[in-house]
Amino acid sequence: MSKYYKKLPHIDTPEHYQFVTIRTHDSLDSYLKKLESLDLSNAKKQMQIDSYLDTSSTGRYLQGDVLEYFRNFLLSSDKTLFELVTFAIMPNHLHILFYQKNNLSKTIKILKGSSASQINKILNKKGKFWASGYYDKAIRNEKHFEIVHNYIQNNPLKANLKDADIRLYSKYEK
Repeated sequence: MSKYYKKLPHIDTPEHYQFVTIRTHDSLDSYLKKLESLDLSNAKKQMQIDSYLDTSSTGRYLQGDVLEYFRNFLLSSDKTLFELVTFAIMPNHLHILFYQKNNLSKTIKILKGSSASQINKILNKKGKFWASGYYDKAIRNEKHFEIVHNYIQNNPLKANLKDADIRLYSKYEK
């Protein structure tokens, strides 16, 4: 049965809240590729991937000038691309919770495409910046919303990132 649910479709419902994680292309090392091929539930797999990314040194570009640019990019996209709720910019990935206004895949394509070219300029780098695909989870109810919001807000602190204050944004005060 497991081979049938590995490629489930994204739940793409405008006017819903979405939790999305995107990773830098260079963060996809052999360990992550192995994790993705394991026969685990999506939730368990994503937890292991996030835990690994928090400590991995691969693809750590979202720092310094790139971090500042990307934070400002996300904030400037609020109300046009999506309605931002919260985000955490980790050194090699992003967790974001937003209210979806349009088609999810189009939103992610714009988010990744628009930011990648500018980030590559800042880094004096060429080629693919973001990994293909993304992890998404439609928010089911208020409790799920709260769990995801807290997870995102605590992620930089859990990973002991010293500049957590500039990596985090929340529309809601804790």
